[in-house]
Amino acid sequence: MSRQIRFGLFLLGTGSHISGWRMPGAIDGFENIAEITAICQEAERGFFDLIFMGDNLNADPSAHPSYCSRLEPMTMLSAVAMATKHVGLGATSSTTYGDPWTLARAFASLDHISGGRAAWNSVTTSNPQAAANFGTTHPDHARRYEMSAEFIEVVKELWGAWEEGALVKDAESGKYFDTGKIRSIDHEGPFFKVKGPVNISRPPQGRPLILQAGGSEAGQELAAKHADVVFTVTQDRAEAAEFYAGLKARLPKNGRAEGDLVVLPGVMPVVGRTEAEARAKLSRLMSFVDDETALGMLSERFNTDLSGYDLDGPIPDLGENDAYHAFAKAMLSKAKRENMTLRDLYALVAAARGHWVLCGSAEQVADTLQEWFESGAADGFNVMPGWFMDGFTDFIDLVVPILQERGLYKTGYAEGTLRDKLGLPA
Repeated sequence: MSRQIRFGLFLLGTGSHISGWRMPGAIDGFENIAEITAICQEAERGFFDLIFMGDNLNADPSAHPSYCSRLEPMTMLSAVAMATKHVGLGATSSTTYGDPWTLARAFASLDHISGGRAAWNSVTTSNPQAAANFGTTHPDHARRYEMSAEFIEVVKELWGAWEEGALVKDAESGKYFDTGKIRSIDHEGPFFKVKGPVNISRPPQGRPLILQAGGSEAGQELAAKHADVVFTVTQDRAEAAEFYAGLKARLPKNGRAEGDLVVLPGVMPVVGRTEAEARAKLSRLMSFVDDETALGMLSERFNTDLSGYDLDGPIPDLGENDAYHAFAKAMLSKAKRENMTLRDLYALVAAARGHWVLCGSAEQVADTLQEWFESGAADGFNVMPGWFMDGFTDFIDLVVPILQERGLYKTGYAEGTLRDKLGLPA
C-alpha cells in the first residue's frame, strides 16, 4: 500500500480555540466523561490513528479553559479505552515532575487495559508555574532535557524488564512465573536510581509509543533517539519541510530508519461547504476573543508579561524563551515574515494557541493537507478542532471522504496494536 496520511486528534474538551466553548451548541467543559467519550468515538468514526491529550501541572484561570479545569489524563483515557476499540490513546506525563517507575507502570497498565493502544507524550514541563505545586524550583531548559533523556531510558528499560513468556500460569506444576524472564534493571544515574522491575507484565506493544513535541535542538535530539511520533508547531510549509527533513536526517545515527518516526504538525481546520461558510465560522469564533484573555494567554506562552505594551505597535524584543521554544520560534518567524503587530499575534494565539489555522472549503482544506503531505512537510497532522462537536464533525464528514477518494487516507483500521497499525518497529 502507498504511503497514507496519518491523523491524530488533539483533545481539549472546550476546543483548541480559547473561546470555542462559546460557539452555539458547543461542549463547554472537559470534565464530563460522556462528552469526552463521544468525541473519542467520533475520532474512531473518522479512522483517526490516535487521540492526543496534552496536560499541564498548574491551574491558571487566565489560560485556556481546558488546561485549568480538566480530568487527569491517565484516569480519563482508561475510561475511554472501555468505549473505543481501535484509536490510540496518548497522554502527557512529565519527566521533570514525576518518577520513571510510576510512569512505566501506569502506561503499561493503560496498554493492557486498551489492548495495546497506549502512547506516552513525554514532556519536560515548560511552564515554571508548575514547580510551586511540587515544592521545588523549575530547572532550566538544558537541565530539564538532561533529566528527560535519563528518565526515558529508565522507562524503556522497565518496560523491557519483563520478557515474552514470563507469565507461565501452569496450574499442573504450580509455576506462575518464569523468573529467568523477569529482571531488575539496577539503574543508577545522575538523576534517578531505580532497581526495578515494575509489577506488571510486558505491555502488549512491547513498549507503548513515545510521543514528543520539543522543537529545540535538545528536543529534536531526544526525539530522534526515542520518539515514535513527533508533534510540531508550524505556520509555514517551507519551514515545516525544513524541520521534517532535519529531524529525519538525525535518525540514522541512532540506528533508525526514516519510517520509524511519524511527524504530525498541528493544524486547526475550520471547514465549510464553501470558503465563505468557513470564513463565517472563523469570524464567529474570533468575535468571542477579548483583549484581556488573549493577551494573558500570549504572556503565558512567551513567559513574559505583555500587558503594558501597545497592542497595535510592533512586537517587542522578547529575548530568549526558556519555556516554549518551538512555539516562540514559529510565532516570531511568522510575525517577522508578515510584519505583524502584537494584536495580530495574540489573535493568532487565541485562535489555536499558536498552531496553524487552516480555513476554507472542504476541497481547499484537503488540497492543502495533500500538498503538505506530498511535498515532504508532514506524515500527517495533529488535528485541533476549534470546538466540539461541529468543528470536528465538519472535518470528518467533509474533508476525510475527499482524502479517501484520492487514496490518501484509509477506509478502515488495520489489525493489531497501535504500533502495528502505524507500522512502527518495536
